[in-house]
Amino acid sequence: MDLALSYEMLLLLFAVALVAGFIDTVAGGGGLLTLPVLLLAQLPPVAALATNKLQGSFGTLTAALSMLRRRVVRFHEIRGLFVASLVGAAFGTLLVQFTDPGILEWLIPGALVLISGYFLFARSAGLEEKPARLSRRQYALRIVPLIGFYDGFLGPGTGSFFTFSKVFFRGRNLIAATGAAKVLNFASNIASLLVFVLGGKVVWSVGAVMILGQVLGALVGSHTVVRHGAVIIRPLVVGMCLLMAASYLWKQLV
Repeated sequence: MDLALSYEMLLLLFAVALVAGFIDTVAGGGGLLTLPVLLLAQLPPVAALATNKLQGSFGTLTAALSMLRRRVVRFHEIRGLFVASLVGAAFGTLLVQFTDPGILEWLIPGALVLISGYFLFARSAGLEEKPARLSRRQYALRIVPLIGFYDGFLGPGTGSFFTFSKVFFRGRNLIAATGAAKVLNFASNIASLLVFVLGGKVVWSVGAVMILGQVLGALVGSHTVVRHGAVIIRPLVVGMCLLMAASYLWKQLV
């Protein structure tokens, strides 16, 4: 699928993708910016979701490679989680093409508020490693596929969910949790993207412009995570979760 847009709209898409790439890498929630601007560009809803996955995949790939290169996370430690995220997202993406995602619009805000409250009030959360609430196997079978499914089905906030789940269920610190979240988010993004591509839903010209912005934003975001850690991750996670929750509720009430 292709679409002709003005230079001004393409520049706007690039700028929004750049900011979203940074936010996604640090806290998650970049889709809160990119999905509305794709709809503003007059893309049909499914095409907007598909193109959002294209540009988002390159942002998470850039962030994931940066985290792996800096050894914030090691791939052999999360290989099984990668597959679980990929499978869950593939099922979610298949289902969203035949189901109204509005059924989740009332559930997601509550989850986002709970995540923001956890990081806001549990001041020690993510500052240091703690005993895990779930084993690696339980986490891989119960939590990761569910978040991957959500990413394929709807999407915005997936990075925040992965980061929170690593801190809460596996007792990881915020830097390690954020690094793992980027790799798992890339898995869910690429699985969704492949399903959308096979369905012919991606608007390639729009996606190409946004990829440039995503990659630049993700590079800056990865450097920021490693350099500043929890000092910047925590407030951004809280802020983005509350913004996403407000956005979901606003769409339901107006």
